[in-house]
Amino acid sequence: MNWDDTTEETAAEERLVGSVADREDQAVEAALRPKDLGEFIGQEKVREQLDLVLRAARARGATADHVLLSGAPGLGKTTLSMIIAAEMGAPIRITSGPAIQHAGDLAAILSSLQEGEVLFLDEIHRMSRPAEEMLYMAMEDFRVDVIVGKGPGATAIPLELPPFTLVGATTRAGLLPPPLRDRFGFTAHMEFYEPGELRRVIHRSADLLDVEIDAEGAAEIAGRSRGTPRIANRLLRRVRDYAQVKADGRVTREIAAAALKVYEVDERGLDRLDRGVLEALLKLFGGGPVGLSTLAVAVGEERETVEEVAEPFLVREGLLARTPRGRVATPAAWTHLGLTPPRAPGQGSGQQDLFGT
Repeated sequence: MNWDDTTEETAAEERLVGSVADREDQAVEAALRPKDLGEFIGQEKVREQLDLVLRAARARGATADHVLLSGAPGLGKTTLSMIIAAEMGAPIRITSGPAIQHAGDLAAILSSLQEGEVLFLDEIHRMSRPAEEMLYMAMEDFRVDVIVGKGPGATAIPLELPPFTLVGATTRAGLLPPPLRDRFGFTAHMEFYEPGELRRVIHRSADLLDVEIDAEGAAEIAGRSRGTPRIANRLLRRVRDYAQVKADGRVTREIAAAALKVYEVDERGLDRLDRGVLEALLKLFGGGPVGLSTLAVAVGEERETVEEVAEPFLVREGLLARTPRGRVATPAAWTHLGLTPPRAPGQGSGQQDLFGT
C-alpha cells in the first residue's frame, strides 16, 4: 500500500460521510446486505444485465463469466459479489489486491478453489504485477504455471485449476491494464444513487434495525448521503442514537436535521472538511484560482487529503472546479455558504492577484 492510498483511506475512515467502511460499518453491513438480486435496491441496468448472465450460466450448467464491478466505494460491489455466489449456489472466497503482493500468494488461493467457487478480489487494481500476470492465464485457461527453483535450473510446472468465477472490484477502472480488463466476460459500472433509491435503502435498513422512521425523516437523511448507501446507513445509525437520547426514538425530519447538525453534516452532505476547503477558497482566495498545495496549507490538511477525499464530491456537486490555473469556486459554492462573490467573478482578491495568477 502506498502513502497516497493510506492517506486517503485514513482520512475517509475518520469522516461520518466517508465512503470507506470501518469495522462498525462492516459488521452492520453484514446484517443489512440483501441476499439476492430481487432484494438489491438501485443499479437497475446492472441488476438486469447481471441477472441475464447468471440465469444463462445456470441454464448451461456452467460457471458464470468473470465479472468486473467498478465504481466509488459504498455502492454495493461487495454485496453484488455475494449475491452472485448465492445465485449460483456456490461458496465465495474474499480477498483484496493489496493482500496479494507475490505471485505465490495468488497461486495458493487459486489452487485451493473448489469447482464453481466465486473468488472476490476487491481493489483489484492494487494487485502486484507478477500476480496480475499469473491471473491472466488463470482466468482464460484455468491454469497457472508454478515456478520451481531459481536461475537456469528453474522449471515451470503447470497446475490445472477447477472452473471458477472471478469477481473483481475497483474504484479506479482506468488503472486496470487492458489485458486484464479484456478477460472479464461482464463489466459493470456502479452509479451513485438517486435520493428516491436511497430513501428505499433507508426504510429497508430501518426495518432491519428496528428503527421507527417516517417518510420525511428518511428523505432528510437521503438528501445528505452523497448518493451512497453506505453513508446513508451510517447516518441512519447516528440519527437513531440521537433520537433515542434526545427524543422518543422516532426519526422525523426535525430529529434527523437536528442530529446531523450535531454531527456537522449539512443539507447537501458536506462535512467540516468539505466546508473548510470551500471557506478557505472563498474567504482567503476570493474564489480562486489557487494551487492545490496552497489550498491544503490554508485548510491545515495534507495535499492528498484535499485532492482525494474532499475534492471529488465538491466537483461532483458543482461547488468547485479544477482548472489548469488552479482550483476555482463556482457560483453555487458562494450561494451554499451564504457569501457574496466579488464583483469580478473568477478573479482572486488576495495575494493571488498580486502575481496575476
